[in-house]
Parts: sequence; structure tokens; C-alpha cells
Amino acid sequence: MSEQVTLTIDHHVLSVPKGMLIVDAAKQAGIDIPVFCYHPKMEPVGMCRMCLVEIGRPLINRETGQPVIRADGNPEIRFGPKLETACTTPVADGMVVRTTTDAVQQARNNVLEFILTSHPLDCPICDKGGECPLQNLTMAHGSATSRFDFSEKMHSQKHVSLGDLIYLDRERCIQCGRCVRFQHDVVADPVLAFHQRGRKLEIITSSEPGFDSIFSGNTTDICPVGALTTADFRFGARPWEMNKAASICEHCPVGCNTVNNVRREAKSGGRNVIKRVMPRQNEAVNEIWMCDKGRFGYHYAEQPQRLTMPMIRKNGQLQEATWEEALALAAKQFSKHKERLISLVSGRLSNEDLFNIRQFNNGWQGILYNTFGGGDLTNQVGVGKGTNLKDIGPETVILIAASDLHNEAPVWWLRIKQAAERGAKVISWHPRSTRSDEFATLSLRYAYGKEIDAVKGLLKKDGVNAATDVQAAQALLNEAENVIIFLGGEGMGIAQSNVVAHYLAEYLLDAHHTGKPNNGLVMVWPHANTQGAWDMGFKPVENLSAAVEKGEVIYIAGADPAGDDPQLAAVLKERAFVVVQELFLTETAKLANVVFPVQAKAEREGTYTSGERRVQRYYPAVDATQGTRPDFAVAAQIGLQMGLELIDTSASVIMKQISRQIERYEVISYPKLANTEQQWPIIGRSDLYYGGTMYENNQGLGMQLETFADRKAALNVVLPNTPLPLTVPAGYLVAYPTTVLYDLGAMLIDTPLLKNRLESKAVWMNPKTAEQLSLSHDHPAQLIVFEQKIQVNLRLEAELPEDCVVIPRSMGIPLFGPVAVKIQALKPEMDK
Repeated sequence: MSEQVTLTIDHHVLSVPKGMLIVDAAKQAGIDIPVFCYHPKMEPVGMCRMCLVEIGRPLINRETGQPVIRADGNPEIRFGPKLETACTTPVADGMVVRTTTDAVQQARNNVLEFILTSHPLDCPICDKGGECPLQNLTMAHGSATSRFDFSEKMHSQKHVSLGDLIYLDRERCIQCGRCVRFQHDVVADPVLAFHQRGRKLEIITSSEPGFDSIFSGNTTDICPVGALTTADFRFGARPWEMNKAASICEHCPVGCNTVNNVRREAKSGGRNVIKRVMPRQNEAVNEIWMCDKGRFGYHYAEQPQRLTMPMIRKNGQLQEATWEEALALAAKQFSKHKERLISLVSGRLSNEDLFNIRQFNNGWQGILYNTFGGGDLTNQVGVGKGTNLKDIGPETVILIAASDLHNEAPVWWLRIKQAAERGAKVISWHPRSTRSDEFATLSLRYAYGKEIDAVKGLLKKDGVNAATDVQAAQALLNEAENVIIFLGGEGMGIAQSNVVAHYLAEYLLDAHHTGKPNNGLVMVWPHANTQGAWDMGFKPVENLSAAVEKGEVIYIAGADPAGDDPQLAAVLKERAFVVVQELFLTETAKLANVVFPVQAKAEREGTYTSGERRVQRYYPAVDATQGTRPDFAVAAQIGLQMGLELIDTSASVIMKQISRQIERYEVISYPKLANTEQQWPIIGRSDLYYGGTMYENNQGLGMQLETFADRKAALNVVLPNTPLPLTVPAGYLVAYPTTVLYDLGAMLIDTPLLKNRLESKAVWMNPKTAEQLSLSHDHPAQLIVFEQKIQVNLRLEAELPEDCVVIPRSMGIPLFGPVAVKIQALKPEMDK
């Protein structure tokens, strides 16, 4: 418990932590002090003067150093001659604050009058109307008249494109500085700045391309006026016209809490459509922030290419069929070949979907479509229940291993950056530089392909004297009270990552960094529910083509292996029967015998399990596309025709089954997942001026799972075999996989708003390597991988080794781990 001080605000006596600002202390007591420039997630600057209050302090006897006591036994309070800013003044013992006196009210009126001198009166057409702090505070504290001459009103540019996602209305801007400070102080992307002085002061972008930040959308949430708007929502709807539905972001393992704002529209045939995605407060997950991928990457669900009818292959062609016909055919083939039935699923599915698919459990194999392993270890050494990155400080060491968090899980990157600012020690362990190096205590490098040797050296498993920087990292780990490891799959496949994960798990066990808050292993998975897939019993395999070849019937849900790998496409063509559940007619769906159209996440309810092993619930936001069904219902309806007892009506009922059958999920239920508690800072739609337009959390904070170590269970971590070295033919190089934020996956590629941010199909290499191969960065090349020829661009990175190349995943290039590739210049006729 921190030291408390007692003060009085408007006759309310309260005790708050020492060092708290007056504006925050008042907020805790339910007393509103209006602000524009202040935000509880940023350092105060006292720019707008809207929070001026009267402050009295106990009169101190200079001789004794003690407060002067009046005859009634109370200390003598001496008020200052001037008003003071509540956003920059810390509380003190015995302090008395007045927020409603005539002098305070007049000051607020004057500040608003000054702000409105050049603010346009366009509330009826402003996107912020209805959720605008300036509008609300003007109604509460402003005057109906102004002393300023209308002819002196400043006029500025109205529609300034700061970038492809954010627009600025300079006439509405009140120069509070929230956006500039957020970009500079919170997310370390100082791409906005003030320009000019006096009444000509304005916001500009200083980056090329403009507003080059993956967190840009958050500035529109904290802007207290309608100066900043998203290109997605601008002139799209009014706040009071929209309904809200709580959701969970589907793009990465962080599990950011969100809200889908929806409205029924004539242009959509009277259907509800999502107008915007907003952050929802969860201080243990994403606090009140989200990245732009999560904010703008929802349009896939409303694409006209969505499947709406089941399809059956007849005479070699896929033709539309009835649900009854398609279900009967699938059930017949599943029953006939149940001993050679293989399912292939991804972390795009919910826990309820995965559980139902898992029930076809006799004689078949459940395969997780994933590029790296280690998920079985998180049940044993995953972060302990109660882990919260917001609580981490000098007592904790965070090891970021083989992961570019800024691209793979941006909000984790942001929260670890903030932990480092609070004193946490961060070790960035990666084969190339990443943005984690900016705040890392130590940045360690290892060569691509040497991950296993490097982790053995880091953890003293090889008996070799370590380099100086590695010794420094070892010292940090040895001295740490808490250790959290974030492990990704940079440069590795399943075989390599399994070994690295096991060594890290052994270290956590031996060092007793398991089974308690802020200790353990976090896997940086590629999808939102990859951890849930592991928990439901699915695992990846090293040789997916060989595994699929053993099956006679292949059941695929939420994955497109044929679109990722021509070898897998060839294998699927040879299978007797392929069933696919999908949103679109993907390359895999085109090869299927039966295709079932399924609902998007926004059209249904379910749960995801995040990388921190927190189970969270999402709710339906829009009406389901006609003719579609949830994945869990499709699986259940096939099973019911096979005599299996499966639930096809409700995800919440399936969760009850999960809690009875899946270890560690015993305590999970939909009502418990909907529980909430008071969070700080207090964010709410009733006082938008304080926190912004993000939503308070009334729909559930989720529940974090226990690990085996929480129960003091026996742990037996078996080290897998070290993979054999890769054979590299003459003239070939080794390609290592990496992950980029804006890939060419199906959930992003048809989002027009993000088109300019999508990565190109490219190979990253050292400039000297390109020179040796007679390649140029401004001319396409040909990549040969698994006998497939792919045209690619080149991205030259001087820090990359000369004996290898790096290729991003999910770019239409078959890459599931290190692989030998050949790169050559395109011949003129090929270039055409």
C-alpha cells in the first residue's frame, strides 16, 4: 500500500496515494474538474488552463515547522492569491481544494470564450458532435455571448490529410497537444508536431509517408474536439445513431478489447453494418489503446465475395447445394473414412468451434495450421494468473526472444515499452534490429539458423564462456525477482521453435519463475486464438504435406493451405474427400468436395484465449450474412448425423462442455467472463473530456487461466530432438521467415483503407548479396522455392547476413520454416 495523504475537495474529505494529481483525486471522489490538454495516460503540461481551481494549504509556523492550529483545533488554511492548475499540482496532506467558486467558474468561462474565438460553429456536421468534450463543457461552463469581434475570426484549412488514415480540420483544433504528446511520449512515433506560433499555431506531420505510425487512430479517440477524424468513419454516422457490441480483436494474440459501433443503413439493404471499431478499456490487456490494424482491419466481413450457400462438387465442378444435402454428404464421408479423417484448423476459430471439431476424436488427427511450436509448454510455464504488464517495474526482467513485437503484437510492444520506462529491464534477443531495441536494457544478436546454440549459450546450457553482452543478460536474469519471456518464431519453423521453447521452459522451471503473477512464458502466436487451439487439443506438425497424405478425408476450417503452398494444394487434390468451412472461395475451398459458408466473428458470439492465456468473450455486432452458420454449428450438425452428441445452438452451452472436459477451463463460464470491476483511470462516455471517446468496459474483463505450476502439479518437460541442418544446393540461399504487421492475408488484402500499407511480396537481403547475384532493389527478381517460380521485389537491409535472405510470412510464398531458395534476375520476357 502506497503512502496516503488526506485532503478536502469541495467539502469531501478523501485519502489518496501521495503524489496523485488533484484532478485525478477529484475524479476518484466523483468530482469533475474539466480538462482539455490533460489525459490520465500522459504526463501533465498545464496548457489549456481549463482545470484552474482554488488551492489552500495549511499555514506552517516557520519556527516549529508545524501547521498553525486554530482555536477550533483545525489547521489554519491559507489560499493562494491566484488559481492553480489541478492537472499539474500533486495532492498534499491537509490541502483544501475548491472547484466551484465564482472565481473558478469565471476562469472556465474565460478559457472557453478564448478557445471559441476561432472555433467554427459546425457542430451539426462535425463527426465529434454528440461525443465532443468541447461541446459538453461549453454547455456546462461557457457563455452564450462573446466579447470578440467575429470579423477577427481565424480561418484555417478544413480537410488536411495527415496520412492515408487520419484527417485534420485545423479550424477545429484547439492546440491542446494531446495528439503530439501521445505520438511522442506514449508510442515513440514523433511524427506530429506544432508549427508556427501564436494564433497561427497548427499541427503538422513530419514523416514521409504522412502520419507514419501504427497507432495513429488513437489520436482521434483522445482529441477533445473534431479536429482529428479517421478516413474510415469521417462523415459516416452520428454517435447517437449507433449501437455498440463488445468484441475482441482477431488479428493477433494480445486480445485487445474493442467495441463495434453499428448502424442500420438503407444502402446496405436495411442491415446493420459496422461503422467503426473503438478500443474498450481493459487495463490488464490493452488498457485503452489499439493498433491501426485492429481498428481498420474489419472490412473483410462485409466483402461481396462472401460465400452464402453450401457447395458440392458434381461432375468436377463446385455447384451450390442445400444445407441438408451438403451436411448429409459430409457426414457420410466422415463416417465411411473415420479412421483416416484428419482435421486442419487455425487460430482464427473460436474455442467453441475448435471444441466441436475436436469431438470427431476416434482414429483421426487434429492438426493446428501454425508455423511454430511451444503451445503445450504454456499450460505448464505460461504466465501466472494475475499477470499484468501494467504492474511491472524494476523488479522484473522481460526477455523478448525471436519476436519483432512492434509488427507481431503492437500493444504488447507498447506495454513493454512503458514497463521499461517504469524501470523494468528488457532484453531484446533477435537476429536483426527491431524497435524493441529502442527501450531495451540489452540488445543481443545471434545469427539466423543458430537459435538453438544461442539460447543454450544464454541459459548456460553449453558450458562455453559467454560473450560480455550475454554475460550481462545472464546477470540480469539471475538477479531478477520476476522474469517474463515473450517468444516468437523469427527465422524458425516448428522443429527449431520447439527446441528453443523447451530450453526456455526448463530455465523458468529451474529458476522458479512459474506459477505466480508476472512470471512465465508468453508465445507470440500469429492468430488471436492459437493458444486456444492448443488448449483444445490441436498441434502443428513438422511435415504437413506428409501428414495430410495419410488422410483419406480432410476437414479444413479457418485455413487456406492450398493458397499458401502449391505442394499442399497438390496433396489436397489427391485426397478422396475434402471438406472446407470458409468465408470466401479460397484456393483451398476451390479444391474441396464440400464447402460450407460460415459466419464472420462480428456475426456471432464466442471466446478467444490470448497469448497471456486470458479467456475473453466477444458478442455479435451485425446480422449474420444470409445462408451462413457458425463454425461450431456446422461441425455439430455433421456430428449429429454421425450419432455424436454435439451442441449446434449456442456457444455458451458449448463453453459449459468445455469447462467439464478441458483442464484449466473448469472455472470458465459466459457469466463469469462478463464480470467487470472498477478500473483506473475512470473511462466513461459520461465525461469524455477526461479519458477520450474510448468505451468503458461493461461487458467483461475475461478470466486468466491457471498453469500447472499454480497447482504444484508434477512437471515433466521433455526436450525434443534438435533438427538436422538444412541441405542447401549449390546456387541456393537459406530463406528465413519473419512476420510483418500488414501482410497479404485474407483478412487484410481486401481492405481498401490499408492498401497503401500492405507489404509487397518481397525478399529481404544484404546489398552485397544482391550485388553478387546481379540484382537491383528497383527491379523485380524471380524466387524459386519448392520448384515454384514467384516474382518478388527486393528490400535491401545492410544488417542482414550475406549468406541468407529473409521473407515475410502470409505473402503468398510457401514458407513454414527455414528453406533453401534460389533468387535470380528476371529475364526481359519474364519481367513482362
